[in-house]
Amino acid sequence: MTSAGHFIGVDIGGTGVKGGIVNLEKGEILWGCVRLATPQPADPESVGDVVRQLVDELTAGSEAGRDSTVGVTFPGIVQHGTSRSAANMDRTFIDFDIGTHFSDRIRRPVAVLNDADAAGLAEARYGAGKGTCGTVLVITLGTGIGSALIFDGNVVPNVELGHISIDGHDAETRASAVARERDGLGWQEYSVRLQRYLSELEFMFSPELIIVGGGISQRADEYLPHLNLRTPVVPAKLRNDAGIVGAAIQAASATSGLRGSTSPTRRSTGSNQP
Repeated sequence: MTSAGHFIGVDIGGTGVKGGIVNLEKGEILWGCVRLATPQPADPESVGDVVRQLVDELTAGSEAGRDSTVGVTFPGIVQHGTSRSAANMDRTFIDFDIGTHFSDRIRRPVAVLNDADAAGLAEARYGAGKGTCGTVLVITLGTGIGSALIFDGNVVPNVELGHISIDGHDAETRASAVARERDGLGWQEYSVRLQRYLSELEFMFSPELIIVGGGISQRADEYLPHLNLRTPVVPAKLRNDAGIVGAAIQAASATSGLRGSTSPTRRSTGSNQP
């Protein structure tokens, strides 16, 4: 018998596919997650095989998550289980029904969502945004800029805020972690660019909270203190587990029909500092 509240989350990336069985009562992965290399080319057939292998490894010798819906993230726009873009995946994923294909592969229901949306859901429910009502922005700074827009605990899907124009430039070409490294910027210099970008988002959305994730969130004390925004800006808490946990939330929501509600209970307060 499947343990209640245990769902499998699978996070597909351009270089790796990782997954785990998540205890949704605590928002924690039950044990070490499994990571497999993303196949090349990263086409639907090959990626589907890797997802099946990963799910088989996770459920081998365990009843946890065995019969439940599997949540899967995808690095692209996802509408009703169909991918509409595939920046770091094979182009055969464009306009492809991922949900049905993966479900046929692993012989169980699959719920698919954008990878940044998954991370946002996880942070809103269990991480830095826990309990926050209203609008929460989750911004991940890495090779590019990923984004999730959460309102009252529910994700507004496929909000691509890394590609808005800032001073005539695509935002992620100026404010991503890779842009900082490429241009040889120190943390204080980088914070000027990040300030410009986040100020634009603050004007557009008037959020209650901005959560900054990605690899450089571990160095948040180097640049967040230099920011001057009305909105509290804090580092993400779940880090590399966020996509897996968010995928599991989506799986549970698809099972219950709640479609991603994170049930916030209070409004956050705080300063701009982490």
